[in-house]
Amino acid sequence: MGCWIYYLSSNVVGLFPLLQFLTLSCSPLSEATTSPTVPHFKPSYSFGRTFLGLDKCNACIGTSICKKFFKEEIRFDSWLSPRLKLPPNYLLSYSGNYTDDAKSWRLVDITRLTTKYQHDQADKRICTSVSNTKGCSIERVLRKTERFQKWLKAKRLTPDLVQGLPSPMLRCPSQRLLDRIVRRYAEVPDAGSIYMDHLTDRDKLRLLYTLSVNTHPILLQIFPDVEGWPFPRYLGSCGRLIVSASTRPLREFYSSSPDVAADLAFQLLSVVSSMGNNDLNYLFYFIRVDASTFGIFNNGHLFIRDASTLGIIDKQEGSQLTDGQQEYRDIFSCLASDCQSTFLSCKTVRENQNFIMVCQEILPKLLKGKFLQPVQEKIDSFLRHCANSFLDSQEVSDAATKLMEFLRPLRSCDSRFAYRYPDCKYNDKY
Repeated sequence: MGCWIYYLSSNVVGLFPLLQFLTLSCSPLSEATTSPTVPHFKPSYSFGRTFLGLDKCNACIGTSICKKFFKEEIRFDSWLSPRLKLPPNYLLSYSGNYTDDAKSWRLVDITRLTTKYQHDQADKRICTSVSNTKGCSIERVLRKTERFQKWLKAKRLTPDLVQGLPSPMLRCPSQRLLDRIVRRYAEVPDAGSIYMDHLTDRDKLRLLYTLSVNTHPILLQIFPDVEGWPFPRYLGSCGRLIVSASTRPLREFYSSSPDVAADLAFQLLSVVSSMGNNDLNYLFYFIRVDASTFGIFNNGHLFIRDASTLGIIDKQEGSQLTDGQQEYRDIFSCLASDCQSTFLSCKTVRENQNFIMVCQEILPKLLKGKFLQPVQEKIDSFLRHCANSFLDSQEVSDAATKLMEFLRPLRSCDSRFAYRYPDCKYNDKY
């Protein structure tokens, strides 16, 4: 049996009026097909509030893009097939299509902050934290917590309000970073203020929930691609799903041709270099990387696809939490992780660890066995030095820089690399 929630009127514009017209219908999946005998019949795409996570709001990310879902201006790929149905809810991410004019469509990624199973487990922990029952009002429990009560009274987001949250982004928070979060939080009307006066109680809970579960969407909002940051564009959220510009994971390019591999490796090293040297004087550091951490746009441009494992150290102000404060724990500390997990000290972060990680985990899979012997030997030598965690920071950085310069002339200049073509024909910089 398959269950869907259908809306009865496509003329309702507002999200919450729209939800009043929702009705539940259960039928076998095989019946959810387009009727071949009625050519002009256009079946409504089906939505469930539980699939989106709207049944858990305001313990969710937000509702900024819900209207586009219900107006069918965001479509899952499965909607383009004859069988109109929602994709499985146990997946972490989905491929979709997005439009602003109903004529031109572009690919987007529709993503959960954690798996549906992890969300469900966290919801159970929230309920059992106040009683022995598995069910409760998630929002009501979270609103009564000591942490959220402090948020309600706060005029400004300060380090003590995020102490003990598990995200690496908040392990070493500065006031400057927290002000940037409030000023650029995209799920509310832009107030451009570092004070939280423009945030309602609901907004504060959604922001706290997002920071507690996964800061990936927050990083996309406060360091936008339009300002040159290496992240995909954040388009909005609905319930516990976010929508962002689509990228293909780097793993799909491991078998690419030598010139493509050289181009992607050059871009990757450039991105890693910018993470430690940027105008805002932040050090972005990974706690781990894998083939899905980075992604490629259809124009060949490489971006950080998954920012959830990124930490930030403010080289200008420094951390304003002590190690003791970092160890503070409450229910918000384990919404997406083991409540007993060990927090890393900010003092253990090395400036060269990003280079070491990508040279150990990513670049060998991208560059090994792609080039003629003399060239390959040179690349392998640079990789060994770049991946050596026993070398000091300067030696690792030097090896990475030399590898970049060695890869530069191995890249082709043609239309396959649309992000830098035809500029590369006239400027060696590209």
